[in-house]
Amino acid sequence: MATTETADRTNGEAAGGCPDDLAYDVFARNCPSRDTLKHITDRWGSLTLGALLDGTFRFNELRRRVDGVSEKMLSQTLHALERDGLVHREAQQTNPPRVDYALTPLGHQVARQLRALIDLVEDRMPQVLRAQERYDAEHAAR
Repeated sequence: MATTETADRTNGEAAGGCPDDLAYDVFARNCPSRDTLKHITDRWGSLTLGALLDGTFRFNELRRRVDGVSEKMLSQTLHALERDGLVHREAQQTNPPRVDYALTPLGHQVARQLRALIDLVEDRMPQVLRAQERYDAEHAAR
């Protein structure tokens, strides 16, 4: 989605490296919105954001909720989402140390949209499975 914010233009580019006429256009090759979109829509990013919509989680709680994610992938995902301003990490100085993860206000906006997509996919799975069966049957004969 294009924005009218074009702070600190240099060499004919908007902030973030997008050409002026494509300011924050995800379809532009060098636009930083592509990286953020990738963090949000990859498998672990979308599942992590969707899970955090249910509340604040500690790392291992979140890892159990997002079944199948490795510790390394969840850590990388959380770092990327935190850097993008979607997730807030709060480390408490306790023994043992406690770290909680929650959505930021921007993260809530994004996660609500993702949850709507997740709900749509789950609701339409019977149709998807039928389409996959038809496709597989048609292409198995080849």
